[in-house]
Amino acid sequence: MKRSLRTQLSLSYAIMALLLVAVISVMINYLFQNQFKNYVISQQQHKNQSLVNLLENQYQASNNTWNITAVQNVGMEALEQGIILKVKDGNGNMIWDATVHNSGMCVQMLQDIAANMQRYNANFKGGYVQNDYQIVVGSQVVGSMTAGYFGPYYFTDNDIYFLQNINRILIIAAVFALVTALALATYMARRISRPLSKAVSTAGEIAKGNYSERIEEKHGTREIVQLTETVNNLADSLEKQQGLRKQMSADVAHELRTPLATLQSSLEAMIDGVWQPDQKRLMSCHEEILRINRLVGDLEKLERLEAENSVLNYSEFDLTKLIAQIIANFEPEYRKNNIRLSFSGDTVSIWADKDKLSQVVINLISNALKYTLDGGAVDVQLEDTEKYIMLSVSDTGVGIPAEDIPFIFERFYRADKSRTRLTGGLGLGLTISKAIIDAHNGRIIVSSDVGKGTKLTVFLPKK
Repeated sequence: MKRSLRTQLSLSYAIMALLLVAVISVMINYLFQNQFKNYVISQQQHKNQSLVNLLENQYQASNNTWNITAVQNVGMEALEQGIILKVKDGNGNMIWDATVHNSGMCVQMLQDIAANMQRYNANFKGGYVQNDYQIVVGSQVVGSMTAGYFGPYYFTDNDIYFLQNINRILIIAAVFALVTALALATYMARRISRPLSKAVSTAGEIAKGNYSERIEEKHGTREIVQLTETVNNLADSLEKQQGLRKQMSADVAHELRTPLATLQSSLEAMIDGVWQPDQKRLMSCHEEILRINRLVGDLEKLERLEAENSVLNYSEFDLTKLIAQIIANFEPEYRKNNIRLSFSGDTVSIWADKDKLSQVVINLISNALKYTLDGGAVDVQLEDTEKYIMLSVSDTGVGIPAEDIPFIFERFYRADKSRTRLTGGLGLGLTISKAIIDAHNGRIIVSSDVGKGTKLTVFLPKK
């Protein structure tokens, strides 16, 4: 059974929260128990030393005698605290022995303490221990005290009650922390899964061809923002490609319809005897057929260039000389349109396909001529850099609107929709040029300002 992402995230967060709360609770309990044990041991030593101080006060240094009644009272008080005292004078004579005074009470007390500790901790190991202390008055040892108790430590009923309350508080805190963690886990899982689910849903709509679908939700997680932007960009790109395909179909139909209509009407007129099939009319039909052939040829050429197995005929040649020859061929047409054409740059030799690069240069210079007005200028520059050979063609023409720049390399695309196939060409020149440059592992970029001109720059790798 497949779980949803939200369910899986919730379960994962819940398990992590449970483990974290359990580990923290166990650690806190262990550290507190250990600290409390050390505290009890320290308090036991403090009690023993306090008893020594009390007994020192019961010795009368003036006549070297003991206040026996007071010593007995100290011994009884110690017995009530779980300490079995034995007090001797400086000669080793027994002054007070709790086991002699009430042996049954001492045994019962130790048994009760042992039972308490076993109930609290079944694995507790302990037994009867004794500590010996000297009783010193001034600088004279006047006696000794032996303190016996259940060790290495023990908990009184109040101590055990206190520890049990602490454990209850820890359990309540752990349950509260767990509930809070589960609530946060559910919230976080929802925050993460909702945009992901929306991305999946949007991708599904895109796969169905609904390219207008977008993810509108905002999110603070960088990776999710990148995912939603990627899906939205994909939808934008596919929507634009769909529009371009429709436009291309319409443009192809338009490019073919005019010459075919001309052929049809001319041939029908000749068949019906309206026109005589003389040389002039046959030449006109022939020109329309050539125009169709050029269009089909350009499309075939583009398909070959864009194919993965496109073959380039590499050779080393002088690129500067090639550009100069092409410019010389264009100069009459540029002068006819009163446009200045200039060329400058380094002398560069390149290893590439000469014929195909010739076509790129021709397309760029021809394109600049079409979109540069009377009295304008076109500047061709060639630069040899460390990694690339840069060829730029700048014009002072009409420019390209910013919204059209991403699409100028698409088939049949014309930034100026008013231009016809006679004035603006078929819209394949830049597409073919980019395919050739891509085949050489190069790149072409465009910058343009409307009314000021356009600059196309080609980067060709030197290796």
